[in-house]
Amino acid sequence: MIKAVIIDDEVNAQNLLEKTLDRYFPNKFNIVGKCISVDSGVLAIKQHEPELVFLDIQMPEKNGFELFQYFDVIKFEVIFTTAYNQFAIKAIKRSALDYLLKPINHLDLAEAIKRFDRKNEGNSAQKKLSLLLENLNVNDQNVRKIAFPTIEGFELIHTNQILYCKAESNYCSLKKIDGSIKTVSKTLKHVEEILPASVFKRVHKSYVINLNYVVSYHKANKEIKLTNGEKLPVSFRKEEEFINAILPNN
Repeated sequence: MIKAVIIDDEVNAQNLLEKTLDRYFPNKFNIVGKCISVDSGVLAIKQHEPELVFLDIQMPEKNGFELFQYFDVIKFEVIFTTAYNQFAIKAIKRSALDYLLKPINHLDLAEAIKRFDRKNEGNSAQKKLSLLLENLNVNDQNVRKIAFPTIEGFELIHTNQILYCKAESNYCSLKKIDGSIKTVSKTLKHVEEILPASVFKRVHKSYVINLNYVVSYHKANKEIKLTNGEKLPVSFRKEEEFINAILPNN
């Protein structure tokens, strides 16, 4: 049986979807969680590790798209459910993801399930969701997630989770605030170009830092101290630009 989670703030909508699945797909789905919010949905997904998530878009506190910020790697397929929001639907279509319009028709549901069964024919869930977030064109550049290419595929990482980026030949490593390191299959120059310039600055040929996590700068040693205690070098050529970014009115 396919493990599935339903996330919808309307309990009646949850129950209707579950009953429809039971009626038209008997013994095919095991609904391991029914959640009324993004936060409870995240907990259910991490606990049960479902293969499929039915995700409402319009919810009071957080919309469905915000769910993905809680996962570094997406290991589940998603079928969005929504009563409206044409802009979101266009973004979902362009990303090759599936959606169902409320009230959900059993024929449309059947088609969505068929596409789910053929999921291995197309892009991975991770890549599709990466494209979705790009297509949504989120305006807040300082806190948005970026799809970073890796050897395995893609990883969605919040820019405000990144302490600094370090050049590693033709690759680049991202040091995150939780201490983990992610290796990106692109050069530091490429990564620098896709990061928000208002927050990330090149301070050395090998380093791009997040200005939000700078604690101090030792001018004599030309070293930056970050919130995690690490010290990074500042090159002579980049020193003035870095100081002006930290102290714009100086």
